[in-house]
Amino acid sequence: MLRPRGIAVWRQYEMPASRSGKTVLTRAAFQASKLVVLSHRPPRVVLKNQVLRVRTQIKLCLLPLLAVVPLLAACGHKDNKPPQRTPEVGYVVLKTQDVPLEIVLGGRTNAYETSEVRPQVNGVIKARRFVEGSVVKQGQTLYEIDPSLYRAAVAQAQANLQNAEATRDAAVVKADRYKPLADMQAVAKQDYTDAEAAAKQAIAQVAQNKAALDTAKINLQYTTVPAPITGRISRSLVTTGALVTSGQTNAMTTIARLDPIYVDIPQSSADMVTLRRELSGGGVTPSSADVQLTLEDGSAYPQHGVIEFSETIVDQTTGSVTLRARFPNPTGLLLPGMFVRAKLSQATARNAILVPQQGISRDPRGDATVYVVGPGDTAQLRTVQAARTVGTSWLVTGGLAAGDKVIVEGLGQLKPNQPNQLVHPVPAGSAPRQPKPGTGAGRQG
Repeated sequence: MLRPRGIAVWRQYEMPASRSGKTVLTRAAFQASKLVVLSHRPPRVVLKNQVLRVRTQIKLCLLPLLAVVPLLAACGHKDNKPPQRTPEVGYVVLKTQDVPLEIVLGGRTNAYETSEVRPQVNGVIKARRFVEGSVVKQGQTLYEIDPSLYRAAVAQAQANLQNAEATRDAAVVKADRYKPLADMQAVAKQDYTDAEAAAKQAIAQVAQNKAALDTAKINLQYTTVPAPITGRISRSLVTTGALVTSGQTNAMTTIARLDPIYVDIPQSSADMVTLRRELSGGGVTPSSADVQLTLEDGSAYPQHGVIEFSETIVDQTTGSVTLRARFPNPTGLLLPGMFVRAKLSQATARNAILVPQQGISRDPRGDATVYVVGPGDTAQLRTVQAARTVGTSWLVTGGLAAGDKVIVEGLGQLKPNQPNQLVHPVPAGSAPRQPKPGTGAGRQG
């Protein structure tokens, strides 16, 4: 009678080669290898791609046990699932504080003083007495206009004055002589009256000629064009030899005073109305008029300015009100017409509550919501009023109070649509707890 030879079974096990290049199969590795039923062929060892497969003989009576082994292994893995872990969250404790309500607005720089230099007499430019782009002082000579005609006018006015003074003296003497004669009735009173009137006319004529002489002298002074203010002068728009006239529309040059300098800041009239309503409501108080500037290249201007006034009318084309700030400009860095961004605080919110931005989210309706640590270490979803940001935080005006613990870390571990979830709260910024072997990860974002 033939005995069954058994079934050939491959034991497959992967291992690296030893230093000698040969593969060594230990007894423990052999027992832990996988069993794969292949054929009735005699046992042999095959080495292929560093995978050692060893074929053995298994009795036919043991075949039913091979089918039970995978089922037992599956049952064993079923009990190894790690236990559910309470999510760890980080919170901040809210407190009240005074918060400046800062805004950033665009603006343009304007010169503190501007003067367009124009001639006040007619004539030809004889010389230019300044360097274009330099700083000129008030009263410094800028242009010289040919004074020949105006010197002659002064001489003529002086001669007319002398003539009038001589006539006045004769008329006054004649009137003085007629007075006693008229009292004695040696001459007719009408003759005295005429002599007295002629003397007064002569005196008035002298005054007229003095005024004409003063006018001629002033016109002569106008032939020298001075700087009306101290400041930086622009390029000259006229040259030597050009004819200029009094009252011409084109300026000869322009002078601008740049230290200090103005910054005109337009603000929406709607924002202005909102600010005044908040001020009247009592929740906020007016702030200082301090202003900080950011230049076009993104750098901060080192000098601080102050708000001087606000326009009393709204620009109908833009719907804005202009605020004017004054800044010191000792180095001349700011030039008229530059675009800048001004940061200013118009009001201060008293007893305000700030919540970090990562702690507030929006629901499908757009309402602001936060998770607060409630009784029993539960995460409770709460709707709040947050209309504006202050730096990296939201300014909350309703729904929260001082002392509330708002969750700002580990929000990704909370399940949505669950009002009360058990959590492990810790102060924000704390080191996350180390997970035990077989449990989930620690606190996340």
